[in-house]
Amino acid sequence: MTKHFSKLWMAIVYTFLYMPLIFLIVFSFNSSRQDSIFTGFSFKWYEALPKDPRIVEGFFLSLNVALISATLATIIATFASYSLIRFQKFLGKNFFNSMINAPLIMPEVIIGMSLLLFFVGFQKIFGWPNRGELTIVLGHTLLGVAYASVVIQSRLKEMDKSIEDAAMDLGCFPYQVFFLVTLPNISQSLIAAWLLTFTLSFDDVVISEFLSGPGVTTLPQVIFSYARRGINPTIYAAATILMAIVFVVVSAYGFKLFNENKKSSMSLK
Repeated sequence: MTKHFSKLWMAIVYTFLYMPLIFLIVFSFNSSRQDSIFTGFSFKWYEALPKDPRIVEGFFLSLNVALISATLATIIATFASYSLIRFQKFLGKNFFNSMINAPLIMPEVIIGMSLLLFFVGFQKIFGWPNRGELTIVLGHTLLGVAYASVVIQSRLKEMDKSIEDAAMDLGCFPYQVFFLVTLPNISQSLIAAWLLTFTLSFDDVVISEFLSGPGVTTLPQVIFSYARRGINPTIYAAATILMAIVFVVVSAYGFKLFNENKKSSMSLK
């Protein structure tokens, strides 16, 4: 009885989570602009996507911002996590740790507003930077470091430190231990952190709204602005393509991890 109840409960949860996405995908193929009645199957909203310059430009801007910010956030989070886990005591450690984790509990509206005020004041003093792609990248990197550090720190805590000690005993310098021993052992967490921060950056609206400038609009901002003005099935098509890309990337990574775990278990046998 308990087994059947747990399956039913999971089915209800998954239905609640994914049914809106299914409706969005279905109505992206709707032949009319109505969002309550499916009048027929059509690809016309997908054909209209390349003809909308705002969506095309927003997509490539979001992709570029997400690639840069995810890479920067993963690199910074790696060094920060290594310092927090491998060095037991150093001046300001607790403050450093709290500042890294602060964006996890702070509302994005506060983060975006504070960054906006900072960049505006910095620009008045030094004349740089102008609000645009660079400021969005910096804002997304700040948010991404907090999430990436959680993933990387958890892996560093699980890693056997004796491997690093053995490398040091065999004559490796600290930087060699870090690049040749530590990084390969936490590579899966680095990939997971990069994918997480890439997704957060690509989907972000709030911080992008505060830090974007004239003529610089990310794809989520374009979708949000279209949604406020009324029904536009073109954004359904754009959202469906985004979900498909995320699904393919996550599935490929999951399949890669499955094969690696399978090979490692077979080697142990």
